[in-house]
Amino acid sequence: MAVEAFAPAKVNLTLHVTGRREDGYHELDSLVMFADIGDRIRVARSDVPIMIIGGPMGDTIPTDGSNLIARAATAMGVTADIRLDKHLPPAAGLGGGSSDAAAVLRALAELSGRPMPKDVLPLGADVPVCIYGRPARMQGVGDVILPAVKLPELHAVLVNPRIPVLTAEVFKRLKKRDNPPMPVNLPRNVPMIELVDWLREMRNDLQAPAIKAEPVIDTVFRALEVTPGCLLTRMSGSGGTCFGLYADAETAAAAAGRMTEQHPNWWVAATRLNAQN
Repeated sequence: MAVEAFAPAKVNLTLHVTGRREDGYHELDSLVMFADIGDRIRVARSDVPIMIIGGPMGDTIPTDGSNLIARAATAMGVTADIRLDKHLPPAAGLGGGSSDAAAVLRALAELSGRPMPKDVLPLGADVPVCIYGRPARMQGVGDVILPAVKLPELHAVLVNPRIPVLTAEVFKRLKKRDNPPMPVNLPRNVPMIELVDWLREMRNDLQAPAIKAEPVIDTVFRALEVTPGCLLTRMSGSGGTCFGLYADAETAAAAAGRMTEQHPNWWVAATRLNAQN
């Protein structure tokens, strides 16, 4: 018996850094949606642990103790044969490793009948929201997940310059750590364009320090901003993936084609941020 699971890209539409705890962890307030692109996981029972990583980004994944897939399997206490088909770039602000870990936890729970660990935060700050897997407001250090309901579907283009951006390096360059959170009430039952207008008033507080860490991110922004029909650009997570929002799938696909033609070495994907919950 084998179980397959999808590990979607996580996109931070907003990311407000609202404080820093005494233990050094930062508190956040972020609106998260998930894309219809991502990695794929297949797990099966095995007498010995097996992990095989393939796909176009397979050679970017560590196989040592830092591998979140292996750590997720250990947390479940299940010996398994795990195959990862890796498509998302690493250290990209898309929660790729966390989404993979969440997919492994779900798949192993289904395979073994065991419950997932109650506390998955030690695996990573994005793992709780990736387990939830639907539009959400993520607060605290990633441990507070609130449903973000009745949001419209968004069409986006994700662009990564294929340069890993280390979260620790970005936070080192963050000057202000007690920024205002998002409003108490998130948009509900609004048209796509109204959500985009609202997003313009929000922020990603890590965007400026990420550009300082890796100036190529600013080049990505400038390339996205001039694509026809681009309504908004922003960075996801701690970078370096940037996204542009568009009115429909056709406009997004055209923008992705233009970006790929002009920057063939970048990772580019048109996607739908699925608000169905």
